[in-house]
Amino acid sequence: MDSDGSGLGDPEAQDVIECLLQVLGFNNPGAAVAAVDGLIALGPAAVGPLLANLDAHNYGARAWAVRALAGIGDTRGLDVLEDALATDVGPSVRRAAARGLGTLRLETLAEEQRQQVRERCLGALESGRPDGEWVVRYAVAVGLEGLALPLPPGHPHSDRAEASLAQLLDPELEDTLVVRLRAGVALKRLNAR
Repeated sequence: MDSDGSGLGDPEAQDVIECLLQVLGFNNPGAAVAAVDGLIALGPAAVGPLLANLDAHNYGARAWAVRALAGIGDTRGLDVLEDALATDVGPSVRRAAARGLGTLRLETLAEEQRQQVRERCLGALESGRPDGEWVVRYAVAVGLEGLALPLPPGHPHSDRAEASLAQLLDPELEDTLVVRLRAGVALKRLNAR
């Protein structure tokens, strides 16, 4: 068994990961969705191969890889998620990155590392708040909630997330009702903890 208890270090499992990575490059969204689901199910064992096989020349494969990294939540994907939210041309990719930045699994990190990762995630989400696509701003609200929810009230990162959510809730700053509603739900959940 691997250190994560998955037993995914064996060559057969690596073959499965390689096969799923190849499927991401096919021009077949249904197959890519299934491959992303498979990679997410494989968890951290898939992160290294995903990062090693990011293809700058195959937009579709890169977009699906970002979705897989967001779903896995491993902090090794942080650079890719930050870059995708800031620069990707596809709103669905930016949306997945925003959601992923709020769901990174930080429990195995030392407290100082958690603080650094949260800081980076918050900065990326704050920068994504004015995105031109409402689906991305909606995902930013989801990401901000996910990032702040495990923190105690009054924590500096929680306060920053709540301030960003308040901006997404403000009708003078956010013109899309569904985004304002989602920001409102996030603030209610944070206030109820």
